[in-house]
Amino acid sequence: MKDFSGDLADLAKRVSDAQGYLRIADARVRRAELEQVAAKPDLWDDPDAARKVTTELARVSDDVDLYERLSQRLSDAQTLEELAREESDDSVEGEIAAAIADLAKELDALELRALFSGEHDDRDAICSVNSGAGGTDAQDWAEMLLRMYLRWAERRGLAVEVDEVTEGDEAGISSATFTVKGRYAFGMLRAERGVHRLVRISPFDAQSRRHTAFAALDAIPALEEQDEVEIDTNDLRIDTFRSSGAGGQHVNTTDSAVRLTHIPTGIVVQCQSERSQHKNRATAWKMLRARLYERELEEREAAAAAEAASKSDIGWGHQIRSYVLQPYQLVKDLRTGKESTSPQDVLNGDLTPFMEASLAHRIGGDKAAEVADLQ
Repeated sequence: MKDFSGDLADLAKRVSDAQGYLRIADARVRRAELEQVAAKPDLWDDPDAARKVTTELARVSDDVDLYERLSQRLSDAQTLEELAREESDDSVEGEIAAAIADLAKELDALELRALFSGEHDDRDAICSVNSGAGGTDAQDWAEMLLRMYLRWAERRGLAVEVDEVTEGDEAGISSATFTVKGRYAFGMLRAERGVHRLVRISPFDAQSRRHTAFAALDAIPALEEQDEVEIDTNDLRIDTFRSSGAGGQHVNTTDSAVRLTHIPTGIVVQCQSERSQHKNRATAWKMLRARLYERELEEREAAAAAEAASKSDIGWGHQIRSYVLQPYQLVKDLRTGKESTSPQDVLNGDLTPFMEASLAHRIGGDKAAEVADLQ
């Protein structure tokens, strides 16, 4: 029978590593604490507090249950391999190989967690897409980007709410804001922040010439109430206007859309996804607080200046990734060198490999900086 001892030893180390980065010892203690709180009869007297408790309990329990399931599957494979060796039973070789392959695949997905180092990586993400240089092609490209990220979220089982879409002058969109809800949504999407470049034969060019267009994605974490920034209403300009675009019979009949402008910083957010002005206003406030909080964090980081420079111009020289549809087929991330020769797959939401490469690249850069600081 084939010797699986090396494969099993590698899996054992990976499961042991998972115990560390999932903080299983702490998670078990925290789960016990949360279970006591959740069992109190007055838990739902404060619905917001109750939701926080139950959400955290579910996440902690998921981590503990996942680790225990992986440990049990490893133990079962080890036991099966040991018995087969003792009895020289080759008939279960395929079963052992399949168990090892399945466990390795699940660990591959889990180990992405080890790459999340940001304070808010496990939060929901508030995202915006904006067209840049390239005219009508850029606005069409912005709509393609929006679709790409919505497809990616769908593939990962994440919920999405489209908060606002501003239609383009002739085609596509000028901008859009959407929220991706699910664990590690921000951790994944923060790797996509920046300018994206498209090269293709323009469908808007009567002479079928090749055009280059730019659009950008930004992502900020959705904050909990205790993290939110206090805003002086005297620093705000609040505008209401009629919603535009698809939306049924109530579109363009009432001033339900809301735009908030934070005068000291120039930050502007708007929401028109709901028919209710009250709901749109609440969503816009949440978006503004998140953007102001993110601004505070960026100001504390030495890398903020470089990141701000990369966002200053949605055009040549600032892109993080290129999508070439003609004269050849290639998607290339300029930060990591990650490539795909199947642009349509990427545009249909196959983005996770690029995100993983970016996260690994960022972790590598952080470690290199730590070493440099010690020298």
